Amino acid sequence: MPSISNKGQAMPESPIRKLVPYAEAAIKKGRNIYQLNIGQPDIKTPAKALAAVKDNAIEVLSYSHSAGFESYRNKLSQYYRNHNIDVAPDELIITTGGSEALLFTMGSICDAGDEVIIPEPFYANYNGFATSSGVKVVPVKSKIEEGFALPPISEFEKLITEKTKAILICNPGNPTGYLYTKEEIDQLAEIVKKHDLFIVADEVYREFAYDGAKHYSIMGVPGIEQNAIMIDSVSKRYSMCGARIGCMASKNKEVMSTAMKFAQARLSPPTFAQIASEAALDTPQDYFEEVIKEYTSRRNLLVEGLEQIPGVKVAKPKGAFYCIAELPVKDAEDFAKWLLESFELNNETVMVAPAAGFYSTPNTGLNQVRIAYVLKKENLEKALEILKAALKEYKG
Repeated sequence: MPSISNKGQAMPESPIRKLVPYAEAAIKKGRNIYQLNIGQPDIKTPAKALAAVKDNAIEVLSYSHSAGFESYRNKLSQYYRNHNIDVAPDELIITTGGSEALLFTMGSICDAGDEVIIPEPFYANYNGFATSSGVKVVPVKSKIEEGFALPPISEFEKLITEKTKAILICNPGNPTGYLYTKEEIDQLAEIVKKHDLFIVADEVYREFAYDGAKHYSIMGVPGIEQNAIMIDSVSKRYSMCGARIGCMASKNKEVMSTAMKFAQARLSPPTFAQIASEAALDTPQDYFEEVIKEYTSRRNLLVEGLEQIPGVKVAKPKGAFYCIAELPVKDAEDFAKWLLESFELNNETVMVAPAAGFYSTPNTGLNQVRIAYVLKKENLEKALEILKAALKEYKG
């Protein structure tokens, strides 16, 4: 029979979604599952975004410009300026989620066999984007004992070769929740200037910074305008994951004109989702203030609860809505499957994401899980109770 491509065989499974069949089987048994595995907020989508679609009188659902609506890019540019990020409308391409923005970026700056350095653990789909682009991920490991702070710049320099094209960061981080300091962003800026590399910053969690900490965008660093590429998305900011609208931004005209060819090849981003995303930009600031207050409270509850479970180690997140927890088990994936297949407390269980899939270094993170604190506090409390009981019973 015809064979599958080597690239297809090399594509990694999502550690976030690959346990879904186990969850579906558990649900068929009548079990309630607290889903801590996926970053799907339960915060309500802004009413203005939903109303813009519901009340729209479009008669022909037509293509948009390949770069996205001009009206949306104009408003989005103003949003960035309000955050001290100088990005003009013609320095933006609207994409089908941040995922497509990353694919366009890799396709624009890398050839097959080129290398991108990424601090790990990192968003698991970076592995998939790299594989589909023929790019080699070169990891530089951050440590739970250090809160997943930026590794020393000397560790990056050891890894730079003639094949290195970029450094990719997620700030604040998925899956760690780490928020880079201004000093760390400046250090990255210096190394990409020194070695003439791109710096790609996935900033989709920009608004989610806690305890008075400030987010520093790579786009705000002077002197690296031709090196910097920003990835963004409405998914988390406005609790609009299903809209699938993101963007890439750069002042490097050659990068953007190249990315535009990829954008033209896929025709255009979805029309109704752009309408919703444009309307979402009118969301008042108090929406975010309430969201930050809620997530700070959830984070505190989760971290304090995890720290009280014997043998569990956790790094306190400074942003986003994830944390990495190290469990007293040898194989977190086996534990995660066991939770869904064999364990229940009052006919309830929890679903977590095994963290090994957030690393590219083999046999790393095997006893870690990523937990998304996107559930209401009462549900997080129940999930913690179940997790504590499960770890006490688990024999793996």
